[in-house]
Amino acid sequence: MSTVTLVTGGARSGKSRYALTLAGRHERRAFIATALVTDDEMRERIRKHREERGEAFTTIEEPLDLASALGRLPDGCGIAIVDCITVWLGNLMHVRGADGLFPEVKAFVEALRRPPCDIVVVTNEVGMGVVPPTELGREFRDRAGRLNQEIAALADEVVFMVSGIPLVIKGGGAGR
Repeated sequence: MSTVTLVTGGARSGKSRYALTLAGRHERRAFIATALVTDDEMRERIRKHREERGEAFTTIEEPLDLASALGRLPDGCGIAIVDCITVWLGNLMHVRGADGLFPEVKAFVEALRRPPCDIVVVTNEVGMGVVPPTELGREFRDRAGRLNQEIAALADEVVFMVSGIPLVIKGGGAGR
């Protein structure tokens, strides 16, 4: 039976690196990248992430329709990393508008209920900092927090990363 693992934590907490470690235990791996190149700094971040994961992954770049990306995973894929939910949500808000309904979110959550392989979902914990000073920032934080809760509720395992250290807060199969 395929599992869903949610890896969350703050910026630069080691989330992506930990997800890669989990995936390293599988022979056939995929990486679903949500980032869009919006400027030179983001281009460099994406380059570094690609370099870090190397050639061991089939990469699917999908900034908007994650349910569709799960459906495009290669046959025999043992694990797929989705990195990252908060970037994806920002993409949706940018393209669809901040006050819009996002059917892509519902479709992705439904797809996670029947994962085609083990799935590791990477997301940022956005609710532990200061309250954003803008309405748009607060809307993003609220949507991200609700989505993280929804994914955590259906996940088999939830790992909170702190300074590169994984803390299993739900489930117990870390290192499976």
